[in-house]
Amino acid sequence: MKNHVLVTKRIYPEAVELLKQHAEVDYVDSDDGLSAEELARRIKGKQAVVSQLTDRFDAAVIDGLEGVRSISNVAVGFDNIDVDAATRKGILVTNTPDVLTDTTADFAFALLMAAARRVVEGHHFVHSGQWRKWYIDLLVGHDIHHRTIGIFGMGRIGQAMAKRAGGFSMRILYNDAIRAPEALERSLGLEFVSAEDLLRQADFISLHVPLLPETRKMIGAAQLRMMKPTAILVNTSRGPVIDEAALAEALDQKIIAGAGLDVFEQEPHVHPLLLKLENVVLAPHIASASIDTRRKMSMVAVENALAALDGKRPPNLLNP
Repeated sequence: MKNHVLVTKRIYPEAVELLKQHAEVDYVDSDDGLSAEELARRIKGKQAVVSQLTDRFDAAVIDGLEGVRSISNVAVGFDNIDVDAATRKGILVTNTPDVLTDTTADFAFALLMAAARRVVEGHHFVHSGQWRKWYIDLLVGHDIHHRTIGIFGMGRIGQAMAKRAGGFSMRILYNDAIRAPEALERSLGLEFVSAEDLLRQADFISLHVPLLPETRKMIGAAQLRMMKPTAILVNTSRGPVIDEAALAEALDQKIIAGAGLDVFEQEPHVHPLLLKLENVVLAPHIASASIDTRRKMSMVAVENALAALDGKRPPNLLNP
């Protein structure tokens, strides 16, 4: 008898076809997602779920699951799933790391460059017909090469960001709850510093931390005031690690020079002041959105689910 699997939102078709070869699939072929009530109804009788970051599996939801053996998240982040509650319930939880590391770092650096060199402002300037002549300080921005970058979180994506910064001859500061091995520091040219020193010294700050109680709103008004007035803040991790209202005010008052944001506190809602400012580059949570990477993420999530259903240890298990 085949297992039954719920896929909560549209994923790449190759992954759905692979899943159908091994299980009965209830596929929600839509980008809208399921309401909490619909999710509870559709999940009944299923042994596995292929979920996305908009699906909330808190302790109350997980405690109500019967017969579900795995939740496979199509994302590297998993703050939408209470892993401890799933562990108590005997449900395996997986994510899709590695495959999106370089793609996300590429985009984080793209945001950094776009904010520093005012690319979006320039684009609008040309399209609006305002460009009448060249002059010496037309849309001048900030150099990136030989400047100092501060990276919060030296995991996979933080390391990939550091490699890119090395290509621009940047000084690389970092802070993390756990210091990186000495060999890694040497190979990437990393300097471990306190959070306060990083904020004060860095010309560019890039966030690559998971969303945890201790990282929620880790960048607020006090931290923004520590930063250089010429500093640029980039976030491709999770929106709630920044106090969005405080950042909007800091950008509006020129406490810092600019920002590049791919994630927001209450997606898809964006603080209204951010939408009015020219010194911030905004993207709709697309840092991992290359064709190859999103296809690979879909496939990895399905492979995790199939391994769990087969009684094997999934390659990307999150349970302790």
